[in-house]
Amino acid sequence: MSNDGTNPMRPYLGVLAGIKELAADIRLFQIELQNATGKAAFADYMPGQFAFVSAFGAGEAPFGITSIPGRGELLEFAIHRHPHGKTTNALHSLKLGDPVGVRGPLGNWFPMDEIKGKDIIVIGGGIGGAPLRPVISTILDDRENYGGLTILWAARNPSLLIFTEEYDSWRATPRTDLHLTVDQRPPDWREGNEGLITTLLENVGPSPKNAITITCGPPIMIHFVALSLRKLGFTLDQMLVTLEGRMHCGIGKCGRCNLGDIFVCVDGPVFHHSQVAGLMESFL
Repeated sequence: MSNDGTNPMRPYLGVLAGIKELAADIRLFQIELQNATGKAAFADYMPGQFAFVSAFGAGEAPFGITSIPGRGELLEFAIHRHPHGKTTNALHSLKLGDPVGVRGPLGNWFPMDEIKGKDIIVIGGGIGGAPLRPVISTILDDRENYGGLTILWAARNPSLLIFTEEYDSWRATPRTDLHLTVDQRPPDWREGNEGLITTLLENVGPSPKNAITITCGPPIMIHFVALSLRKLGFTLDQMLVTLEGRMHCGIGKCGRCNLGDIFVCVDGPVFHHSQVAGLMESFL
């Protein structure tokens, strides 16, 4: 089942080396690739890229890679189990040591070298925060080459906040601020704010001077975050977004993820907001 480098639709063979509970119905899957070809293909993947993960006999689905090569050889994916999702249910039923397939890495990536020296505002909503974790990890591991890091992290309720065990280390890093918000705050939750992420964003009020924003979340959230950022003085070219298309092939052949003349799987998933702002179907 391993990819020999000639068939882009054939996955590399991996095994589940770790499974961690991240949030309600969200697990972090750590995958160890089993052959040299696969390991070479993923030797230098970049923040923002994605891959298809296969549950053999059930199917494959695309997920943002949540790890970075500098922190080890295991590939990590945060996978939300959907009630009617055949593949995600099958993946959530797997146990340590079970085989999986991984096809990738695919798509473009965040321009981490180009944004060095700038203040970075990372804006994540729900499981949409998963593809942003590599951005945070990259900045934290190369802290002196980036400006201030502001992380705005949101979910519908506290049980859906992901990577909670990493919040203390994020907060402890110099020139790094973490702000949490949930749509509905239980009476005993005191770790963050209540309300939409757009309200949090406007309350925090990051400066657009020498700054870049990076956003991932539901399309409607991305749309309204952009409106709030414009109020704060950010231009569309200062906004990076990562989109989730209805990807099936991941290599620009099936056409399921096209937005106008753009294919999310090969032209993205990372875009400057100016590239996609006029494609309303990508947001609403």
